[in-house]
Amino acid sequence: MVDKITQLASVFAIDICAYAIMGNHYYLVLRVNKHQAQQWDSREVALRWMQLFKGHPLVDRYLSDVKTTQAEKDKALELIEKWRNRLFELGWFMRCLNEHVAVQANKEDNCKGRFYSLPSLELPLRAS
Repeated sequence: MVDKITQLASVFAIDICAYAIMGNHYYLVLRVNKHQAQQWDSREVALRWMQLFKGHPLVDRYLSDVKTTQAEKDKALELIEKWRNRLFELGWFMRCLNEHVAVQANKEDNCKGRFYSLPSLELPLRAS
């Protein structure tokens, strides 16, 4: 799990300030670094995104410097901007991490399907 957190931090513009991994849950203290993501050029954004997800044919063409129409280039840049925004969103970071946890848990339990984590219930104490 630490390796996955480290990998995601190297791709996303999210800093890991602290973490604790327990037997059945974990805690993260994260810092979103939007400024860092805004400093990346389009190529870097695309290459970071494609470390985690499949790219897109238009972006592949854009990165390979194949001659493209202006419309293709514009669409590629539009996709890259969408990816840039995702690379500093906590939801996308947590999605990647939790998917990894689910896959590992299913592998350990030798099962398939969705992995659900149920929140603990805290019941108020009653005075007798």
